[in-house]
Order: sequence, then C-alpha cells, then structure tokens
Amino acid sequence: MTRRQSSATWLLLAYACLIVYASLYPFGPWVLPPAVPLDSLWRLPWPKYFGAFDQQLNLIGYMPIGLLGFAAGMRSGLGLGWAIALGLLPAPLLSYVLETVQFFLPSRVPSLADWLLNSLGAWVGLILGLVLHAFGGLRRWHDLREYWFQPHSAAALALLALWPIGLLFPTSVPLGLGRWLPHLQETAVELLDNTPWALQWADDWLDAARALPPGLEAIAIALGLLAPCLLALSVALPGRRRGGLVLVLAALGVLVTALSTGLNFGPHNAWGWLTLATWPGLVLGLMLGLLATFLPRLVCAGLGLLVLSALIALVSQTPADPYLVQRLQTWEQGRFINLYGLAEWIGWVWPFAAVACLLNLMARRKL
Repeated sequence: MTRRQSSATWLLLAYACLIVYASLYPFGPWVLPPAVPLDSLWRLPWPKYFGAFDQQLNLIGYMPIGLLGFAAGMRSGLGLGWAIALGLLPAPLLSYVLETVQFFLPSRVPSLADWLLNSLGAWVGLILGLVLHAFGGLRRWHDLREYWFQPHSAAALALLALWPIGLLFPTSVPLGLGRWLPHLQETAVELLDNTPWALQWADDWLDAARALPPGLEAIAIALGLLAPCLLALSVALPGRRRGGLVLVLAALGVLVTALSTGLNFGPHNAWGWLTLATWPGLVLGLMLGLLATFLPRLVCAGLGLLVLSALIALVSQTPADPYLVQRLQTWEQGRFINLYGLAEWIGWVWPFAAVACLLNLMARRKL
C-alpha cells in the first residue's frame, strides 16, 4: 500500500490531545507533591480505592489510540510491523507521562492501575485493528473513502468526525459552535483585574450580550448546519452521493443536539429545543446545503469560509446559556466532567479549525 495522507492520523492526533485534556483537567493549581520525594515521582502508586466506572473508562478510553495508531500506520503505507508498533507503544508512554504529571495536580490522583488499564485498553484497540485488517476492514474503509471523497481529504474527514462531539456541549444557539472569543475576553478581564491595565469597559461589554432575535437565531442555526455540509462538499466527489452527505450530516446534527438536550434536561425534554425559531433555521440550512451540492468544490470551500466567519460573528454576540452554570455544577459533581470539557473545547475550536482546513485545501489547489 502506497503512502498517503490518512484521516486516521489526524484523528489519532486529535484524540491524543483530548486524552491530555481529560487527564490534566483542571490544569491547576500546580504544586510540588509534599508527601512524595522527588526521586520517587517516577514510581506510580497502587490505588487504595477502585471505582468500577473509572476502571471501565480507563480501559475503553484508550482503545481508540491503539486502533487509530495501527490504522494510521497501515493507511500511510508504513507496513505491518510499524503499524503494530504505533498501536502498541505510544499509548503506554503517553499514559505514563500523564499519570506522572498528575503528581503536581492535587485534584488528580496518579495510579499504577490507571496506567495498566490504559495500556491494556490501547492493546485491545490494536487487536481490534489487526482483526479488521485480517478481514479486510481497513481496505473496505479505503474503498469507501475513495468512492465518496477526493484523495487529500484526511483533515476534513477528521473534523467532520469531531463535529458531533462538539455538539454535545450545550450552546447558546443550537448548532452554534465557535463561541470562543467571549471566553477569551472574559479571561482577559480576569487576568487584568486589579492591575493598571484593567479593562474599564468590561462590565458594559458583559452586559451588552443579548439573545439573538428569532430571525438572527434562525440564520445562526442555518449557518451552523451549513458549515459542516460545505466542508464535506469541498472534499466530496461529484454525483448524487453529495446530496446523501448533506442529509446524513443534517440528521446527525439534529440527533446529537437532541442527545445533548436529553443529557442535560432529561430524556423527556430531548426535543424541547425544536421551536418556532429553530425549525426555519434547520429547513433553511438543509435547503442551502442541498443547493450547494450542485456547486464545484472550490466554490463550496469559498462559501464555507464565509459561512464559518458569519457563524463565529453571530454566536460571539450571544450570552452564555442562563442554565449553563447550573448544568455544569451537576456535571462537575458527577463523573463526566472531563468528557464534558472535551466537548466544550471541540465546540469552541471546531469552526476555527475548519477555516484553517478550507484555507489549506484552497492553497494547495486540491479542489
């Protein structure tokens, strides 16, 4: 198999970053461990308590690293030996480094059992990759990707795979990912508070954020649905399959948003976000996505840049969800805060990463 760009490589890197986030959250306060000698920091202790959920999460959470490492090696044409090494070695090394760093985080507990379970999970993922390879699963993925997408589409496919995860975190507008700039401004206000450079306009700016009127909210929803559709169409091959991609992405966005709402407000409220303001936005986004299937990939990429820029501008003007703080307190007191934080970061960064991906595709003239 010849070497080529693989979406598994991008997914592996993205997933490794998510593992780092989940393992080191909340990133402070950093302190020297008072009860551990410096020459013993490399020795991971055996835990005093075991939680069934934590054990399952440590095992399952690292399985994708082993699977994606093996798939990235095979799909890049490195050969079976190197692919096995990529599935076998990086996960234990990454887990060991992260467990050791947790000595300096009082809110985290380094554990030899966690490291063993992480390593075992990655190796289970590697075995799954070997089984898929033996039965032609990777080849079938290769053929499927060749049928649907152009060769240089790995980064775009990785972003499309991460898009539903970003939707799990509650947004101020349904499908409205990219509300990152307000968080940067809030962080700047906090950092400069009680200094000569304090932002005097901070309170006025925070009070200025208002919910979007129904018309703009519908437009923001339409843009939120249209953005991944245009990203997919910018790397999709011609044919009726382009319409199928739009329909699949639309259905996925609606279902994941309902799942997010159900997780936060209970299953009986899963569809409560579908209102007179959201329905027009979904219909408009779907219609525009289907019309875009008739456009060349270069035009789709250009429109994607405009749509993403408008989406970021609109959602940046919205206030935080008034129920967000209450929901986050529930998550922080539960087991899923790390996974929830991952979804939050993906939701913040995804539109900016999609802009970079489209610019790279256009610059390389691979459309």
